Amino acid sequence: MTKQSTNPDFISGLKRLAEADLVLDTANPRVALLEAMLRISDAVPALRIVLDHLPALDPAEADRAGYDAALQAIGKRPQIFVKLSEIIHSVNGQVSTDLGAYRARLDTLLGVFGEDRILFGSDWPNSDGVAPIDKVFAVAKEYFLAKPRPVAEKYFWKNSVAAYKWVKRDRSQPTP
Repeated sequence: MTKQSTNPDFISGLKRLAEADLVLDTANPRVALLEAMLRISDAVPALRIVLDHLPALDPAEADRAGYDAALQAIGKRPQIFVKLSEIIHSVNGQVSTDLGAYRARLDTLLGVFGEDRILFGSDWPNSDGVAPIDKVFAVAKEYFLAKPRPVAEKYFWKNSVAAYKWVKRDRSQPTP
């Protein structure tokens, strides 16, 4: 998508996506992709964008300044959301299910995006290669249940309404 972010035909298609009130989800984040999302949101400001798996992005030291700059710029764009999926991931070749291993990065992302633009994501079934789904959920739950209840509710479901504009289709679903 980084190469497509300046392709007029691709941008035209994204404008149609925005006109249809749909969302662009991205995956496999890296600094170049974050920079491409900035270019795309400049070209199509009405397009809602969801960045998936951002907790797993650990840029190399050479990319750190670009990462920090892109993250700060993205944080100022209310139409860009972050799905806090892949919280549990390999760090220095090790996988931990201890929240302490991920808390600082979650704090940073929550600080950048605020409580209104963060979404839950398990990354299941891909997460099974790292940790069982119950462990993935347990780490997210532990982090957000330490926050005020309204913040946890926004993360686990309410913000998904703003990002995806889903419509309640079943009585068992909460009312947005």
